[in-house]
Amino acid sequence: MTSTSHYRELRAELETLTTEAFRPELSEIDRLPTVEITRLMNAEDATVPIAIAERLPEIAAAIDAVAERMARGGRLLYAGAGTAGRLGVLDASECPPTFNTDPAQVVGLIAGGPKAMVTSIEGAEDSRKLAVEALDALGLTPDDTVVGISASGRTPYAIGAVEHARALGALTIGLACNAASALAAAAEHGIEIVVGPELVTGSTRLKAGTAQKLVLNMLSTVTMIRLGKTYGNLMVDVRASNDKLRARSRRIVALATGAADDEIERALAATDGKVKNAILTLLAGVDGSTAALLLEESGGHLRAALAAAGS
Repeated sequence: MTSTSHYRELRAELETLTTEAFRPELSEIDRLPTVEITRLMNAEDATVPIAIAERLPEIAAAIDAVAERMARGGRLLYAGAGTAGRLGVLDASECPPTFNTDPAQVVGLIAGGPKAMVTSIEGAEDSRKLAVEALDALGLTPDDTVVGISASGRTPYAIGAVEHARALGALTIGLACNAASALAAAAEHGIEIVVGPELVTGSTRLKAGTAQKLVLNMLSTVTMIRLGKTYGNLMVDVRASNDKLRARSRRIVALATGAADDEIERALAATDGKVKNAILTLLAGVDGSTAALLLEESGGHLRAALAAAGS
């Protein structure tokens, strides 16, 4: 049984965190009209991008480091508990359909495992051991990146993941929403987005969660841009797994090439539905097999493949 003194110490620690701060001016928020509460909340949310803007140099440096390793075959691994863990899993799960990444290339680890996505797993966030076991099961290498995510910046699971990864030579990033956090200090790249106290005291799924989601969007999206997963702002590596995405694929080819519908259909048929390859056949005037070879030689970068084809 955990002692009363332990809880007293933990409470004292939480009281030092900006994300846990109590705001007396909002102590009667429950008595306000609904529309006024929504205005207050909207105003709070509007401050998040401003806080992120102050940390763009650190975010960019982290992205460049991630892209360098992923270009060598490394993976991007998120580790967090509760809301932070769920946001990592969400970002990872959206990479395969958006950028045609292998599901094992971007992975979200959440304290307590998959069940923790929909229910609270008691004590999981307090275990560094669980983080170590999860990373060991993936066979971590120095080319991999581990991003520890924690609003408080003190969650043992996230810190344990970062410390273990760094000891094994992997790139580490610590994403927190408090200044001078243990998580950022443990990582090679510390990113602290200080969004201030929440509208509902300690509910870090609000501004802190929004900040984490926006930064994770940047980490994955800009990394994929650096890896050649886009052509301009077009998702040329999109995986057409349903009717909507098949229609989007055709629209992307049209936007990139200006080709007529019948030309687009022939190009996609010749390239097994691969958007990037279809664009290359149309712009460079090559067949499907040549397009595949040019893209392989260019590391998947369409602009480089076009240059190699003399287009």
